[in-house]
Amino acid sequence: MSIGIDNYDISLDLRHTVSNLNFVSHAHSDHTNRAKKGAAILASPETKDLIHARKGVSVNLCEVPVNIELLDSGHILGSKQLFIDSPEFGYSVVYTGDYLMQDSFAAKKIEVRQADVAIIDSTYTDPEMVFDDREEVVDTIQYYIQNKIEKGIVIFGAYSLGKAQELVKIANKIGITPAVSKTISKVNGVYKRFGIDLDYASAYDSDSNFEEIVKQNFVGIVETQRLSELARKLSSVYNRRVFTAVATGWAKSYKFDTDVQFPLSDHADFRQSMDYLDAAEAKVVYTVGKEADAMAKNLAKFGHEALPMSTSSDFSPIQLSRL
Repeated sequence: MSIGIDNYDISLDLRHTVSNLNFVSHAHSDHTNRAKKGAAILASPETKDLIHARKGVSVNLCEVPVNIELLDSGHILGSKQLFIDSPEFGYSVVYTGDYLMQDSFAAKKIEVRQADVAIIDSTYTDPEMVFDDREEVVDTIQYYIQNKIEKGIVIFGAYSLGKAQELVKIANKIGITPAVSKTISKVNGVYKRFGIDLDYASAYDSDSNFEEIVKQNFVGIVETQRLSELARKLSSVYNRRVFTAVATGWAKSYKFDTDVQFPLSDHADFRQSMDYLDAAEAKVVYTVGKEADAMAKNLAKFGHEALPMSTSSDFSPIQLSRL
């Protein structure tokens, strides 16, 4: 999947293997799986460092070409949108990558620019999927932590990049330093280098006060796939009650095997997608992702000219000459 403009064939999140310019919106694995050592990418410095921290792959940043801008997307640290306003097109195009219209504790606020054509993420496609007010969700998480930490250990399962850092900030806001896994600690280090203040402890950091924190009841944050196993081990080792929780937007749709689940998402729900398109004043919408077909159909029901864009598609001025 790529965009052809001027002398460039721009791959969108490395989905096109023969492009001469590779845009990477952010450092989540599903957007960086094809990142190779020494590759030149169009991305933020934060994304470059996060790719190295998570994958051990060193990539290089290329200069942003004329007529192209990288706009904040609100998703995670360093996440960007690709904005093109070229005389060759005669209209403007934005590719959102993953984005969030609400404010995040650990990412810059999204910038929405007027664009004639929007190529948007299709994570949450159901018009009935509406997230709760984010501040209310955060308040509920903090109340849960304060209530349960008096009775035992509280362990959150979260994605190691993005959600884990938000949970650290949420705990910090009520004076709690959470213990985190080795992977999350490594990602946290990148966040701190780019000015995101995180107070956490890790058994793998020599300057950490991890041993002091785990002497008492504590809050832990680990990768979701490790949550159940770690909870059993902690209960056995410390002989204390262990409360388990997850924080994810999918908590609105699925039941997790935890004591509690919180619908905290770093993606836009369907209503936020509509808000984005209205603010961008998009005339034509292309949807991308596994649910691109469903997203396009639902957007069309609300009056948008929307089409799914397959991973093999390219995008050129000829396609939208009617604009």
